[in-house]
Amino acid sequence: MQTAHIAIVGGGLSGLYAAFLLEEKGIKDYVVLEARDTLGGRIASTLGHPTPSVSSGLPDIDRFDLGPTWFWPALQPQLDRLVRDLDLASFAQHEVGDMMVERSSGAPPERMRGYVNSPAAMRLVGGMSAMIDALHRRLDVTRVLTGQRVEKIHRVDDHVELQSLDAAGGATTWRVERVLLAVPPRLAESMIEFTPSLPQMVARQWRNTATWMAPHAKYVAIFDVPFWREDGLSGEGRSAYGPLGEIHDASMPDGSAALFGFFGLPAEVRKRVPEDVLRAHCRAQLKRLFGTQAATPRLDIIKDWAQDRYTATGADLHSTGHHGEIPVATATSGPWSGRLTGIASEWSPRFSGYVAGAVEAVDLGLQALPAYAERGRISQ
Repeated sequence: MQTAHIAIVGGGLSGLYAAFLLEEKGIKDYVVLEARDTLGGRIASTLGHPTPSVSSGLPDIDRFDLGPTWFWPALQPQLDRLVRDLDLASFAQHEVGDMMVERSSGAPPERMRGYVNSPAAMRLVGGMSAMIDALHRRLDVTRVLTGQRVEKIHRVDDHVELQSLDAAGGATTWRVERVLLAVPPRLAESMIEFTPSLPQMVARQWRNTATWMAPHAKYVAIFDVPFWREDGLSGEGRSAYGPLGEIHDASMPDGSAALFGFFGLPAEVRKRVPEDVLRAHCRAQLKRLFGTQAATPRLDIIKDWAQDRYTATGADLHSTGHHGEIPVATATSGPWSGRLTGIASEWSPRFSGYVAGAVEAVDLGLQALPAYAERGRISQ
C-alpha cells in the first residue's frame, strides 16, 4: 500500500495547478494520479510538422490546440497571473480581415466584414499545452503518475483509500487523508465507485453537470503560410452547411500557419462517419471558403472529445455542453465531509467550463484544506 497526505485525481490543469500550489506552500506529501498516458486532460495539442503525435508534453512551440484555445486577461485575472508567474508568452487572436459565411448548401460563400472581439482573445505561444509543460517542470515528477486510472475511493476509519489500475490491469492501493477530484463531476460520479456512496444530492448534482468540451470536436488544418491573409481574409468563417460551424485562424507566431474549426455535427452523427471521410469534407469546406490552397493542408487532425473515454460519458453525447447550476464541490456532512473536494473547472462559480475555471476552482478547493490554509496564515 502506498501512502500520501493528499491524492489528486486527474493530471489536467486543475490537478497540476493544485500540486503547484501545494509545492509553493511546502506541502510535498501528495500524489497526482492521471488515467491517460499523457498529462493535460482536456488541454491537448498537435505538432505543426507531419508527426502523428498528440501530446501535452512536447518541447515545441509549433503546437496547435485541440482543446481550449483562448483566455481573456482583463476578465480572468487569476489565470492571467498564473500565465505571468510561469513566464509564458501570449499573443492576440488574429482577427484582421474579412470573414467568410456559408448560409446554405445551394448558395456560394459570402465575404463580409469580420468581427473584432473586445477585449481581445489571447493565446499562448506553443498552445495551452505550454502551461501544462511549465507546471509539470515545477513539480516533483516522482509524485505525478500517468496511466493510473482511479476506479474506487473508500472511506476507511480515519483515512481514505483509493484503488488505481494501470494499463496492464495491475492494482495499487493508496492510503491518504484527503482527495482532490481534478476530473469533471459527471465523469467522477460515473467512473469511480465511492464507498460509502456519495450523498444523493451530491451524486445527482455531479451526474447532471455537463462536462465542458465533451460533446464537441475540433478540426485543425496546418499549412506552411497563412495564404488567406494575403487575400485580406481573417481566417474566420461561419457556416450553416458544415461540417464545421465555426472556423478561426490558428497560426502560431514564428511557426506554422493553421485554421481550426468546431464541428457543427452532433456527436452521434460524427460517431457514424469514418474519420477520413470527415477530414475530406472539412478540406472541401475550407476550399469553398478560402480557395484551392486550403484543400491540401500539410497535416490535418480531428479531435473528437465525445469519443474520449476520460472526457465524455454516454450522457454527454446528447448534451449541448451548456452549464446550469454549479454543483456542490464537497459534502457538508457525513463520512465524505472534509475528505473529498472537487476542483475541476466545472466547480468554478464564475468560469465554469473555461481554463480560468480550473484555476478558480483549485484556489477555492485548497482553501478548504486545513494544512494549506494554515500554511497560508503562517506565510502572511
